[in-house]
Formats: sequence, structure tokens, C-alpha cells
Amino acid sequence: MTASASDISAHPHPPRPRVVVTRKLLPEIEARMAELFDVTLNAYDTPMTRDQLLAAIQTCNVLVPTVTDVIDAELIAQAGDGLGLIASFGAGTDHIDVAAARARRIIVTNTPGVFTDDTADMTLALIILVSRRFSENVRTLREGRWAGWAPSTMLGHSLTGKTLGIVGMGRIGQAVAHRAKAFGMEIRYHNRHRLPGALENMFSARYAPDLDALVAEADILTLHCPAGPETRLMFDARRLALMKPTACIVNTARGQIIDEEALIAALSKGRIAGAGLDVFAREPQIDPRLLELPGLVAMPHLGSATYEGRGAAGERVIANIRFWVDGHRPPDQVLPDLP
Repeated sequence: MTASASDISAHPHPPRPRVVVTRKLLPEIEARMAELFDVTLNAYDTPMTRDQLLAAIQTCNVLVPTVTDVIDAELIAQAGDGLGLIASFGAGTDHIDVAAARARRIIVTNTPGVFTDDTADMTLALIILVSRRFSENVRTLREGRWAGWAPSTMLGHSLTGKTLGIVGMGRIGQAVAHRAKAFGMEIRYHNRHRLPGALENMFSARYAPDLDALVAEADILTLHCPAGPETRLMFDARRLALMKPTACIVNTARGQIIDEEALIAALSKGRIAGAGLDVFAREPQIDPRLLELPGLVAMPHLGSATYEGRGAAGERVIANIRFWVDGHRPPDQVLPDLP
């Protein structure tokens, strides 16, 4: 589906648009925005309240939200006539009702691809940390319980020869496969659509059409599918029970993909060996029981937390706004999934 000319010209495009940015960005990005736009910045980086978001969309031409802002249909219905662009900072758009925005002829953009390598690096880090039981063993050291080197204690598993199951083989999944191949891992993947043979050969990856079969086969599962009704609680108690007792699961995608109650049960009862999480179901609140589990490595949503990635995302936001101001379709326009 492509955008029409009416999508582009639905709202006035002032040469210096009123832009509201909901979170604090890198200083150089904020400075550039101040040069180009009539911008309102978030000096204290406190997430906007619902009322503050409502006030913003009723007065601005461009809203720059992040994943922490819920821009739903109810909010969009109350947007002012001047709002023509929601230029989201980040690749995911599950926090925005894109269909509701389109109905109001408001363009939505994102920043795809800029966090691919950073998130893939984080994924490999979690795979290594979980497999080698680093979190558990570091805790032993910090608590003064380490009795010194021994040949049969504090052991984890090497990656060479292990089967890595990748669930979701988009940009990030492929970047993870590229890295995992260098570690000598056997790569299997599940995706809505099979990759071309040339890509499978590049990654030495084998397609697994049956997700349950992949879950049962993998030594390590890593999740890279988008959030949505189809993936919500995809890894529930039934599916986690299919994993090997020695297997681990890593999630750098969205917290809602894993049933955390089921994961807590599986880890606490030793049904699976470990988990590496960079995302959680109710961020920033984290179930305290998770943090007590010895097989868990937890990170505070650091997948995209690099200067390079956050800077590139800011530049993409600016580019999308400038395209819109010039009356052109922004390069990163997001269109709704229509039946």
C-alpha cells in the first residue's frame, strides 16, 4: 500500500513548524531542531502525562514521541487541526494507533534500521551472559561466597555447536544470525515468510516452519518479532514447557511476547536453564521475583542505548520532519496494516 498525494498535503506545512519532543534527546539533536523548528523540548526527561500529551497534540504541527508514549485513537481524535505529522523516535510503532492517525490524515513516521546493530550486539551479549551463567557467578563473587577456582564449579555452556533458534528474521534477526555464525552456532529460524535461499546460505540458516518444533530443538531461543495481538504472550506456559531443561531464552524485542508469570515458574522450578531480558511486560515496573532468579540476566532496556544509534535516530526524525515541511512524503512513513 502506498501513500497518496492527499496524505502529503492534508495539513498545512509551515516553514518553521511547531514541534513538541516528548523526551530528552542528545544535545546535538536538540540544538539542530532548535535551529530548524519552533521546538518545545523536554528539559527534565520526565515522561509526559496523558494531559500533557493532549495539550501538545492540540497545539503542535509535529509531535515527536518515543516508545514510552501511548498515542492511541482516543488521543488522536482530539488532535488539533494543525497536527500533520507524528515523527516517532524509534523503530517500533505499536505505541501509536497508525490507522487512527491515517483516518485523520496525519502522517506517522519512525526510524527503522538505526538500532539494528546495537540491538543485535545486545542480543549476543545476553546470549553469552546467560549461557555462561555470568550473572549468577558475579553475584557469588560480590556476596563474598567465591571459594576460588575449581575445575567443576561455576560452569556454563560454550556457544560453538549449539542450536540458536531465531524467532523473527527481520533486520535484527538477520544481524543476530550474522554474529552467531561467527560463534559457530547452528542457526534455525521461524518467520512469517521464508527468506530467499541466498540469505539462508549467507547465514547458514535453516527455516523452521513449525514454531513449536523449533522451540523444542533450540539450545537458545532469541526473540525478534514485533509486538501485536499475534505475538502477545506467544511464549506462554505451554510453549515454554517445550524447551529443553538446558535451554535459555533471550528477549530484546518487546516484553509482552513472554508470559512473565510462566517464565518465573519455569526458571524457579528448573524447567529451563536461563533467560536474558532487556524488555519487560510493564516497564519500568519489573516483577521483583524475576530479579531474584539465579538463571536470569536482566538489562534496563539497553538494546538501542548507544550514542551512535540515538544520534542516528534523531537525524532520521529531523529528516522526516524536513521532508514533510517541504511538502514531500517522508522517507520513513508508516502505513497501517489493513485487512
